[in-house]
Amino acid sequence: MADVIGTRMIDDGRTAREIFEEVMANPARRKFGFGEKLAIVNVDFQQAYTAIDTFATAYEADPQQINYVNRISALARAKGMPVIWSHVAYMDNAADAGVWGTRTNTPDSLQNIKYDSERHAFDPRCAIDPADMVFTKRMPSAFFETPLASYLVWHKVDTVVVTGGSTSGCVRATAVESLSHGYRTIVPIETCADKHASYHFANLTDLQLKYADVEPVQAVIDWLEAR
Repeated sequence: MADVIGTRMIDDGRTAREIFEEVMANPARRKFGFGEKLAIVNVDFQQAYTAIDTFATAYEADPQQINYVNRISALARAKGMPVIWSHVAYMDNAADAGVWGTRTNTPDSLQNIKYDSERHAFDPRCAIDPADMVFTKRMPSAFFETPLASYLVWHKVDTVVVTGGSTSGCVRATAVESLSHGYRTIVPIETCADKHASYHFANLTDLQLKYADVEPVQAVIDWLEAR
């Protein structure tokens, strides 16, 4: 039998958190790093996903998540850098949800987040400034069929900081598309959340290895404060 140069799939019993911690402790690749100007893209901080005392679809990882997001957003604003907030909603008949809205149809289903509903509303803890860009999206990525790409070009951004939820869903999709658009992409660990530690840490690992710099939020704070 010929020697194997590549890797057969590993199944060694480590948890997703353990693998993430090992990857972060032993970085094998250069960082993309920060450029000259960043934008903070806060993905889906709406009550459907943040109000754990109200909605079954909501989830929490770090209880300080929104406080961290507010802090880096305020620092970016103070430096003249854009802050963007997305949230998700659909028409009353869900005709704009596409195939994504066909797997279930319950009151908690994605396509039943309606415009101007309590589930569509941003979490009241979010410190959204009138100067921030706010839009509703329909698909996982904050780039898909939204004004985000042209907004970043206009503001001459070269680095995108992605926060929000879920880590395995819309944060990951946004980060991958950010890289695909040519942006240095940063995902601050404490600013993301998911329903299960396995999903959360597995996707942070994948982002770190392939698509983004996964960093403690303090790294973003330090960079902004030094500008």
